[in-house]
Amino acid sequence: MMKVTVLYGHPTSSEEFEKYYEDTHLPLVAKMEGMARSELTRFIDGPDGGKPAFYRMAELYFATEKQMDETMGSPEGLAAVADIPQFATGGVTVLVGSTQE
Repeated sequence: MMKVTVLYGHPTSSEEFEKYYEDTHLPLVAKMEGMARSELTRFIDGPDGGKPAFYRMAELYFATEKQMDETMGSPEGLAAVADIPQFATGGVTVLVGSTQE
């Protein structure tokens, strides 16, 4: 299984980020066909009260590398990727890897 992980840095305004993410970005992602599943995480302060290194994480899973390439290269995938700069004021880190099951 292949996984695309998007790590979002802390935005200038978490309220604006969340509104755009929920109302605009996630509906774009929902149009992407071919994902096996997705997981969305919003990080909280650590046990010591320390701020997490990242604000949010999105994990998109695909059955095969071919499926990942097709989905991410589709018009819907390209639209979702192109949308990220519209709200990710804290920057993003994208990682691609394979999972062991």
